[in-house]
Amino acid sequence: MKSKISVLRILVLKGAIALSLVALGCTQAKPEQQLLESKQCPECDLQGAELSQADLTQADLTKAVLNTAVLSGADLTQANLSGALLDSADLSNTKLNDANLSGAGLSTANLSGADLSGADLSNAFLRNANLSNANLSGANLTNADLSGTNLDNANLEGANFKGAIMPDGSIRD
Repeated sequence: MKSKISVLRILVLKGAIALSLVALGCTQAKPEQQLLESKQCPECDLQGAELSQADLTQADLTKAVLNTAVLSGADLTQANLSGALLDSADLSNTKLNDANLSGAGLSTANLSGADLSGADLSNAFLRNANLSNANLSGANLTNADLSGTNLDNANLEGANFKGAIMPDGSIRD
């Protein structure tokens, strides 16, 4: 009789532990949810995240991984994306004015129609990125790598390209 009660207690205890673990897993926010709720997600893995049209003004995404993420039409005004990885991300028509993208990886990213006015893109890696029709007025592109980047019809008024890598040097209006 005692052994049956002991076995029953062990089973009940195991069940309680299992339910606690399930409940704990359900309450932990996914990085996307955390970002949308708090606008704080430094070093988060948001690879492939769907964040189009999101309000991420002044968000902290320092060193976040956003490769292949979809941020089209999102508002990232004054966001901190320094050191973030945004390779092959869709940032078309995104508001990135006054954003910090220093040292960010943006190779093959789609930034067509994006507003990058006043943005800090110093030391950014923009190799083969699409910046057609983007607004880069007053942007800092010091030491940025723009190899193969499409700058067709981009507004470059007052942008700083000191030390930038632009091997083909082609810009079309």
